[in-house]
Amino acid sequence: MDRQLIDLLRANGRASYAELARQVGLSSPAVHERVGKLEGAGVITGYRADVDPSSVGLDVTALIGVIESDSVDDTGLETAMREVQGIEDCWRVAGSEGYVLKVRVTDIPALEATVNALNRIRGVARTRTTVVLSTKWEGRHG
Repeated sequence: MDRQLIDLLRANGRASYAELARQVGLSSPAVHERVGKLEGAGVITGYRADVDPSSVGLDVTALIGVIESDSVDDTGLETAMREVQGIEDCWRVAGSEGYVLKVRVTDIPALEATVNALNRIRGVARTRTTVVLSTKWEGRHG
């Protein structure tokens, strides 16, 4: 039952308790209670609005791999990367790169500034940037 509620909320975080109840076959109060427990347990961590990046001037998307220097403090590196404008997502990964970042910026000069900012962070040996030409889908659920 919880998995059904999670799937429904991932597809539409604005669904009402009544709508969710109808879809899973429970009462609205029962759904409200279950969703509250999922939130309290940290399973559901928040709700958000998905916005078309181009409509707010973020026309360039890139994936940036961060290769760490040999003597790096992960905590300090992650804290410094969090401060760089334009980084939407940060994943710790296995392989030659220690992190992969999803960056959205207004244009190529802004991307260059972001890459330069990353390369100035203590613990970053170098970066590898892949510019996204088009997005076929994103945030896939289910």
